[in-house]
Amino acid sequence: MNKTELVNSIAEKTGITKIKAKSVTDALIKTIIESLKKGEKVTLVGFGTFSVVKRNPRNGVNPRTGKKIYIPGKKVAKFKIGAELTNL
Repeated sequence: MNKTELVNSIAEKTGITKIKAKSVTDALIKTIIESLKKGEKVTLVGFGTFSVVKRNPRNGVNPRTGKKIYIPGKKVAKFKIGAELTNL
């Protein structure tokens, strides 16, 4: 399912217009991103938890050249599935 299909499904299930469903979907995504940028967790009970984790710097190997490279640390988004999704 892509974003357009998600918007259509939300509109159909809630009885609102596709335009309103798109704005709600966009607002949800934007809110989650903003919260993660602040370092906050976003927990949707039964669905899952979005959080930010820090990856440590490490050494790697370029697969094309075999040359050793340095991979700097960074923050990445992480999603842990909730109870309802574990039993699909």
